[in-house]
Amino acid sequence: MTGWFVCTALLLAVLFLGQRRYYRRQLRKLNEDLDRLLQQGIPLPIDQYREGELSILANQMEKITLRLSENAERIQREKETLADSLADISHQLRTPMTAMNLAVTMLRGPEAEHQRRMELTAELRTQLTRMDWLVETLLKLSKLDAGTISMKAENVSVRELIDLAAQPLAIPMDVRDQKLQIACGEERFRGDLSWTAEALGNILKNCMEHTPAGGSIRISAEETPIFTLIRIEDTGEGFRPEDLPHLFERFYQGKGACEGSYGIGLALARAVITAQNGTIQAGNGEAGACFLLKFYKQIV
Repeated sequence: MTGWFVCTALLLAVLFLGQRRYYRRQLRKLNEDLDRLLQQGIPLPIDQYREGELSILANQMEKITLRLSENAERIQREKETLADSLADISHQLRTPMTAMNLAVTMLRGPEAEHQRRMELTAELRTQLTRMDWLVETLLKLSKLDAGTISMKAENVSVRELIDLAAQPLAIPMDVRDQKLQIACGEERFRGDLSWTAEALGNILKNCMEHTPAGGSIRISAEETPIFTLIRIEDTGEGFRPEDLPHLFERFYQGKGACEGSYGIGLALARAVITAQNGTIQAGNGEAGACFLLKFYKQIV
């Protein structure tokens, strides 16, 4: 009987030592496989860890490394996007800064007459205004991207929205002898009045700049059980076919871009509208450019 216990104990000890060596080999192999995964990107051979806790551990490690790899790729893409954005911003700021440096140099010249000094001072003011608008707009876009802006859910009157958005353009349009035609009634939607007015103002500004003197901009609205539609049409030259896919891209400037354009007004408009469960489309209407804004009453 004693011999039987001794044999059993020896057998259990051998099994224990064998199992221990097996797990050590498996752990060593798992460690080597992890090194290859981290250093060379070679996937873990999960099929070689078919059972037991090592299989679960290997599977979890592969998930973690995959997630880390995805995060690393996302961070790299964000870095590249940031670098491109900084390059675009630098390029956009360089133009007004060059004009300002030139104006300052000319102002310092003793031969500059009073009238010329007044003109150069006005040019400096214009360039400073452009730079201020650019920086402010970029900050707004950044906040929208980061999701740090909370849009209100007000009961907005389309007519009030149009009046608010068009107010800053009243004098420039009058100088150009342009007419603003409004055809709307009691249409309403849920959204943020101030932010939507800024978005619509950028669209109207784009229409104004591409509409010849004596032309017109027409705004109409329609409310359905599904959405509220705002249509903006001008009597300008319309969009070139090659520009249509890129109109709402940041810093995009087509061949017909106006002097002093930064190519971010429409990008900001789209960001504001989409943040309010809306959509924006651009195309060519019967006479010129046409923008369609839809604010949905349910989440789409």
